[in-house]
Parts: sequence; C-alpha cells; structure tokens
Amino acid sequence: MEKITITKATESDLQEILDLQYLAFQFAKKLFKAENIPPLNQKLSELEEEYKSGIVLKAVADEKIVGSIRAKIIDGTTYVAKLIVNPKNQGCGIGTNLLLEIEKYCVTDRYELFTSTRTAKTVRLYERVGYKKFQEKAFNDELTFVYLEKIKE
Repeated sequence: MEKITITKATESDLQEILDLQYLAFQFAKKLFKAENIPPLNQKLSELEEEYKSGIVLKAVADEKIVGSIRAKIIDGTTYVAKLIVNPKNQGCGIGTNLLLEIEKYCVTDRYELFTSTRTAKTVRLYERVGYKKFQEKAFNDELTFVYLEKIKE
C-alpha cells in the first residue's frame, strides 16, 4: 500500500465513503447478529446532510478511499462519529491518524464519541489517542454503548 493521504472529503466522495461504511460495518452486523444497524441503513441523502453540517475526512491510498471520519462541533464540543477503515487496511494506523487529524480541523477543548462495549479493539484505539470512558448506557439487553471523551489541556 502506498502512502496514506488524509484530506477533507468532497461531495463527490460521499458515495464511495458510504460504500466503505457498509463494508466496514459488516463486522457489527455479525457481532450483534442484527440487520438493523444504523450505519448499514444510512442513505446518501443523510450523509450529505452530515457533510453540510459538519466535517468529513477521507484517507486515500492507491487512489481509493480506505478510511473516513466525521465530526460536528456543538456548544464547544467536537462530536466524532463513524470512524471507518477498510477491513483490509485495519491495523495500519489509518484509524489513529484519522482521529488525530480530525482534531486539527475541529479545534475545541473537548471531543466526544461512543461505541459498543463489545468492540474492545475500538475502545483500545480511542484510549491510545487520549480518550477516557465517562459513561455507559444500555441501549437494550444486548447492546451497551460506552461514551469516551478527550479533554485538551
């Protein structure tokens, strides 16, 4: 794999990012034995709205989008969402670099994100770049979300 470049996504990138999202969240479908996972049901029009109201970054290698991340600033907090990396490219630092890069585009004192307690590997990734758990919420009997934050000093 050639060098990874992280830049702001353009509107013309959104379908490719959505396709990557569907691919990247297949693990969650298997993990939770569920078809109705919001990232797998998102429509292009919804991603376009996220694009207009926040920031979407893309990681590109060999002229293909291999990762992406989204964020939106609300009341001084950057809410980070949908960190995705092509399953073939996971474990190469793309997710870490996307997390660090989003902080350069969204400069706030606090960053927040959430994931499932079942995705321990993802939680460890967030903790490695400075996020700390501050809350857990049960969604249902099968699913609990862990909320993490990073406070800039």
